[in-house]
Amino acid sequence: MSEPPGTTVSLAETPSADARSDPPAALTAQRVLPLRRPGRWAVTVVVLVLVAQFVHGLATNPFYQWSRFGYWFLRPTILDGLLITLEVAALSAVLGLAGGILLAVARLSKSPVLRAVSWTYVWALRSVPLIVVLIFLYNFSALYKTLSVGVPFGPAFFSFDESRLATDMAVAVVGLSLNEAAYAAEVVRGGILSVDQGQHEAASALGLPKAYQFRRIVFPQALRSITPNYVNQLIGLVKSTSLVFYVSLLDLFGTAQSMGSTYPGDIVPLLLVVTVWYLILTSVVSVAQFYVERYYARGATRSLPPTPLQKLRAGLTDLRARIRREAAI
Repeated sequence: MSEPPGTTVSLAETPSADARSDPPAALTAQRVLPLRRPGRWAVTVVVLVLVAQFVHGLATNPFYQWSRFGYWFLRPTILDGLLITLEVAALSAVLGLAGGILLAVARLSKSPVLRAVSWTYVWALRSVPLIVVLIFLYNFSALYKTLSVGVPFGPAFFSFDESRLATDMAVAVVGLSLNEAAYAAEVVRGGILSVDQGQHEAASALGLPKAYQFRRIVFPQALRSITPNYVNQLIGLVKSTSLVFYVSLLDLFGTAQSMGSTYPGDIVPLLLVVTVWYLILTSVVSVAQFYVERYYARGATRSLPPTPLQKLRAGLTDLRARIRREAAI
């Protein structure tokens, strides 16, 4: 194709393909501004003001008597009650989970008797308030003064006095465990049902025994679903230990109640002490839940969720990078 007369074409002046594809330097130097969200900032300011007012009132209101709170927080009598709370919660959690597993397996079995008994137990214990269960067990010796072991409907091999076994600690642990097992059974059953059916079929195709299938294949996978739900139950169990005061066991709450009756002016500081200790216990359980969930997430996710320390390091790294970018601009 011939050029028009008087037109000179220079290769140096013709923009190359790379030059046409690269953005101008003026555009690359411009900073990308995020979308402004005034509503979000307004809500954030309101929330911060409310939180500041709450903290200020909590710190300056003389009604809370923080000096008496500090006096009671680490008193030996409070720590003794805390130790009893930990013992009751730990024993009830272990026994309740073990009972829940047995009830869930019975509920999923092919035996109609086991299914009926398991369903009836779960239905009854979830329907009756926990305080009723504890009081009923506390007065159990009035119904059955002696317990015996022997042939059903036949002679007894030996008998023992029920009142000697039914100590305050035993009544509290048994009552909480019975109640906890009913709820744990549904949590475990839901976790087992969440395992893909193909896992059961593959294990059966390999000829593995049923007990081995459940112990090594099904239950470890079910724990990913069981853990967060059961930890919620465990937190509720820790708080439910406050009811054992009604069966004459002086746990953390019972000790605070007893001290409050002796020192009526310190009722509010004692309640604050109980509140803070329960907050500490539930926080420890929540931290343990995170690491247990993270452990059982292996193989289910492409990358494990970061730990709080890893999140902190990533946040500091992003902050330093942002400061460098601001300084460069």
